[in-house]
Amino acid sequence: MKNRIKIFLGVLLLASYSCSEDLLQRDPVSSFSAQGFYQTSSDAQAGVFGIYDAVQATFSTNFSYWGEGRADAVNTNQAGDPFLLQQNTLNTILASARWNNIYETISRANYAIKYVPTVFDGDSEFGRQLVAQARALRALSYFYAVRVWGDVPLIIEPYESIQQNIFPERTAKELVLMQIEADLIYASENCRASFGGQRDRILITRGAADAMLTHLYMWKKDYVNAIASADKVLANSLYSLVSINDWSRIFTQGYTNESIFEIGYNEVQRNSLRVLYALGSDSNFFPSQSFRDSFEEGDLRRNLIYDVTETQPRKIWKFFGEGFSDESPEPSDKNIVMFRLADIILLKAEAHHQLGQTAEALTLLNTIRVRAGLPNLDEATAINLYGDVESAILHERLIELSFEGHRWFDLVRTGKAIEVMNPINGLSDEANLVWPIHEDAINRNPSLVQNPFYQ
Repeated sequence: MKNRIKIFLGVLLLASYSCSEDLLQRDPVSSFSAQGFYQTSSDAQAGVFGIYDAVQATFSTNFSYWGEGRADAVNTNQAGDPFLLQQNTLNTILASARWNNIYETISRANYAIKYVPTVFDGDSEFGRQLVAQARALRALSYFYAVRVWGDVPLIIEPYESIQQNIFPERTAKELVLMQIEADLIYASENCRASFGGQRDRILITRGAADAMLTHLYMWKKDYVNAIASADKVLANSLYSLVSINDWSRIFTQGYTNESIFEIGYNEVQRNSLRVLYALGSDSNFFPSQSFRDSFEEGDLRRNLIYDVTETQPRKIWKFFGEGFSDESPEPSDKNIVMFRLADIILLKAEAHHQLGQTAEALTLLNTIRVRAGLPNLDEATAINLYGDVESAILHERLIELSFEGHRWFDLVRTGKAIEVMNPINGLSDEANLVWPIHEDAINRNPSLVQNPFYQ
């Protein structure tokens, strides 16, 4: 049964550090001036929990808009962002072109990174663990920002004085990626290996930092380091693949052994999964024809992802369970799974293939295929079915990670976005792969320059 504890209102998270009755009643900080706030360890914890609170808001809808809305697995009948993303007619007033929530998360992280160490005497392991979580969440935010907008302002200090530059220019994405890497390496070295129980899935652990590093290195095409980071994840005893009989539980119940990091929601803090996927003909997205046609015969995941009995399925029930029919527009309390073991296994397979290690790549790919009831692929069969081994791996990611927010970034990362999307919506210019910066940000900051394609 869904844990009814108000996860980010303090009880579940704070229990990992203290059983003080007063401490358990502390709420996370949402908006504050850090000067004078950080006095005790409970203040430091509350500041970090406030970052998780901001992450909830950032990804509630945008994990899908940014990761699926411009890709080929979805279609839509809805106006606004879903239609404009699918048609590749992005403009400067798109809701998904706003970066406000991302920079709110970054701001909270910057305060915590600066002030948490001042609470503790000397070098505190607990203090480093808190800072490591803050740096990982800042890195996660910047990693999305770079992939969505390209060059973005890099802000790593809190705003506390009018002497500071309040109109930052955009920073070259290569420099932002360097900061992301530094933050994640620190997190990998200093985060807790485990918090115990459900907290291992909704707090940043060492394994979560390693998973993020794997994604970062794949984005940078640093395949040697991607394999090294992925190996740490695969060797981590917290993670194991669930059986196909439990595959739906990854999304419908959460907190499975396959999950590496998921954003926790509950009856109070809720997200937009229903509106995105579950409202039948009124949902933002439904499975595209090309996605439905891409399944191999015998794939056991198909029935778990959408209603195969419908000629024109209008609902994705992957996140709610096979047969889900409740079309209430109410917000959802399901967790959003950001990183899981199958994702990392397939990234590692891709990295091995890029290094010419095809046998290793196929072994990893077949681990995921066999769970889904599909036969092993050898190189000849992979080429026959998909053209090459890389395409076979990318296809497996399309199915296995469907609608989880990875498809668009996979297409961009592998250089296939134009090839795949041009026949669908005319995408033809690499400058069009990023989003426009929202007009509000441009109007408020005279130092910002719009992405060239949208000028």
